Amino acid sequence: MTQPCDLTASEARFLIGAKQLSPVELLNSCLSRIEEVNGAVNGVVALDVEGATEAARTAEKAVLSGEALAPLHGLPVGVKDLNDTAGLRTTYGSKLYEENVPAADEHLVANLRRQGGIVFAKTNTPEWGAGGNTFNPVYGVSANPFDVALTCGGSSGGSGIALSLGMMPLAHGSDNAGSLRIPASYCGVVGFRPTAGIVASEKRLIGLSHLPVQGPMARNVADVRLMLNAMSTSASIDALATPLALRDDRPIDPSTLKVAFSQDLGFAPCEPGLRNVFDERTAAFASIFRSTAKAHPDFGDTRHVYEVLRAVNYIGMFADRQKQKPRQWGPLVQQNLDHASRFSLEDASLAFIEHSRIYQRVQAFFEEYDLLITPTVGAYPWPKHDMYPASIEGRAIANYFDWVGLTYGITLINHPCISIPCGLDDRGLPFGLQIVGRRNSDLHLLRCAEAIETVLARSPVLARPLPDLAYLRAAHADDRMRPVAAVG
Repeated sequence: MTQPCDLTASEARFLIGAKQLSPVELLNSCLSRIEEVNGAVNGVVALDVEGATEAARTAEKAVLSGEALAPLHGLPVGVKDLNDTAGLRTTYGSKLYEENVPAADEHLVANLRRQGGIVFAKTNTPEWGAGGNTFNPVYGVSANPFDVALTCGGSSGGSGIALSLGMMPLAHGSDNAGSLRIPASYCGVVGFRPTAGIVASEKRLIGLSHLPVQGPMARNVADVRLMLNAMSTSASIDALATPLALRDDRPIDPSTLKVAFSQDLGFAPCEPGLRNVFDERTAAFASIFRSTAKAHPDFGDTRHVYEVLRAVNYIGMFADRQKQKPRQWGPLVQQNLDHASRFSLEDASLAFIEHSRIYQRVQAFFEEYDLLITPTVGAYPWPKHDMYPASIEGRAIANYFDWVGLTYGITLINHPCISIPCGLDDRGLPFGLQIVGRRNSDLHLLRCAEAIETVLARSPVLARPLPDLAYLRAAHADDRMRPVAAVG
């Protein structure tokens, strides 16, 4: 029997507005699902039951009294544990902040509440968001909802888990090298990385760096679109503030689209099995488009450019913390800082120049194609206690971002991109497609992804996979952190 927590956000919001679903009933259903299965996966790490219940009752009264309702009215929302939530424990996955309870919401969270969302839960993240896995010394290790021995991806892993299992209809995430898209792919949900600045954030410490963004996650594209419209503020607190192009929010006929397919963007590692799955899946729906080709832009030395620009961000983010409390964090953060210290100002300058060249080549590519579609991730989920996969295509992985070229390559060009589920891979785990649109065409891309999703949903092989709740009720969770040595 379908529970209220299993409704999509759009369905639940319609029923709330129609006075057929109480926000209190929906919240209680989400809390019950968390109680039922979270112990096996460790996706939700903090709750504000009292505050959320009060907010849900207030939302219910507003419906019954005929008040104007905000877009997210009465919908429970989870926030990644990197973002400040008033009255709700926020640790950043760090022992230094284990008991931190912010007095005020940061801009993004306050806006979610203004838009009617009921912020009731924090979702797990690696320490300071560093990593493509999800574990930290405060809350321990999170697990894949389809196999609890494996990783859920990261760093928005807790959000991916919670959505997959119906713990909440909407969740917030953030993304640099792929932190929204990777867990969305591994958990069988949708994660959207917007153009930098559309979701304004004072957390952008290096104001002109487009690498980190905040964005929405949900179980389908329509819900992501609902949440993005609510999240976008273009507030001047963000130096990259960019307005959402509302003119693009129109249904798309896929037969008008020219689409490029690429297994690896020309440089990213990708397992042979996943390459085969990608080719099989895209062949199954390629006929819906006007035309298709196997093509990708010339990404040049993207790996080195991203490595250097990412190092600039890391040094900036941790410079003050390093002085005040040196090495007061786990091995993955320290590994990143040690790695970043190798680069010079000249390295950074040359990387910025090469980045501009790559960007211009990409723009020329998108003059010919409307969309670029790739696998979201080139690696299978690995054991959840490990930082990253040991190898891909038989080659050893040197560090935690070496395996995510498919996602950080798109981060580098600051184009909107989305991961949508596309059935199961050859190992029986969720498989995700990454769809990339033109620069600043966020709503157009979402409409394209929604059209593709509609086609996929009609096939049992291509549709979004669902986790086995009975398996999770009986699963044994080993969410303890294990000693991890720093890797050079």
